[in-house]
Amino acid sequence: MKMTTKLTVGVIGAGNIGNVHLRVFDRLKQEVELKAITDVFLPMAQSRAEEYGIERVYETADELIADEELDAIIVAVPNKYHAPLAIQALKAGKHVMLEKPMAINERDAKEILLTQRQTGKVLMIPHQMRWESIALQVKDQINRGELGSIYHAKAGWFRRKGIPGWGTWFTQKNESGGGPLIDIGVHLLDLSLYLMGNPKPVSVFGSTYAEFGPKKKGIGTWGKPNWDGTYDVEDLASAFIKMEDGSTLTLDVSWAVHMDTDSQPFVHVLGSEGGASIRGNKGKFLTERFDETIEVDLEAVEEEEGDRLRLSQHFVECIREGKEPISNALTGYTNNLILSAIYESSQTGREVQLNWDIEGE
Repeated sequence: MKMTTKLTVGVIGAGNIGNVHLRVFDRLKQEVELKAITDVFLPMAQSRAEEYGIERVYETADELIADEELDAIIVAVPNKYHAPLAIQALKAGKHVMLEKPMAINERDAKEILLTQRQTGKVLMIPHQMRWESIALQVKDQINRGELGSIYHAKAGWFRRKGIPGWGTWFTQKNESGGGPLIDIGVHLLDLSLYLMGNPKPVSVFGSTYAEFGPKKKGIGTWGKPNWDGTYDVEDLASAFIKMEDGSTLTLDVSWAVHMDTDSQPFVHVLGSEGGASIRGNKGKFLTERFDETIEVDLEAVEEEEGDRLRLSQHFVECIREGKEPISNALTGYTNNLILSAIYESSQTGREVQLNWDIEGE
């Protein structure tokens, strides 16, 4: 059923990532009305409301979710609160855009997935890397069959010195779920699986390391440190993931590392007929013709927040037309299932067989 009026949206979380969503949805005024906002730090919510002309500021998330005039809710809060708020919003009849990672662990992600299936509401994880210009070009050629059968992908993101908000929720496992693996690794994991055609992962072997954070080294510029806080997450993770169809994926990510790196995210997709490489905002196709190697450089389209604008428009379109988002609850659950298995493998030193105990999977 298509909606004819503006989509009314409420935002839970007025911090950095919340403001990113506010800025983008503010550009969709013809289709969307930013109607309500809340934050645990109320002055921040009030400031955002003034900036974006938001009508209602609620003291609590409970009050915002209970607003019957809201069609959709954006959840942009620390990872620990993703599941309870998303589940509450879905049960209240709201569509949900839920920041990555979908949940703090596989168990909570499963509960979100089951709730979404029960309610039938749209739930989308805003993985902006899927919507970047280079990634869209690569996906288009993969869909056309130009790369042939995808049998392996190699993805990673080595930040040289980038631990965010030392001592805050970012570096506390019970608040975040982990370090760079669940923070930035989830982006590369999600993009790789998407480009590979969403194969079903069946086993994981991984290791994590904490060589910088405990020494208060490798500190980045994102977030304000709390030197009285704690650091009990990894600062580097490495994993090997095998799929049901035999294809494989390697993933390596760090917040801080001693190596020669440009600190750019990368994905290399290996196909039987060709390959594709993405690094930052650059990319190329690679193949062989007449016994000669061929490389075709890809140019990113210069546009202001085009990736986030596209994903936000997709969210609105899915609600209006009753469509399934490309980064839906199942893809979010798949990411969390793999992430939890990597942490488990690191603890046990053994390969972990993934348990797909979701009905219909």
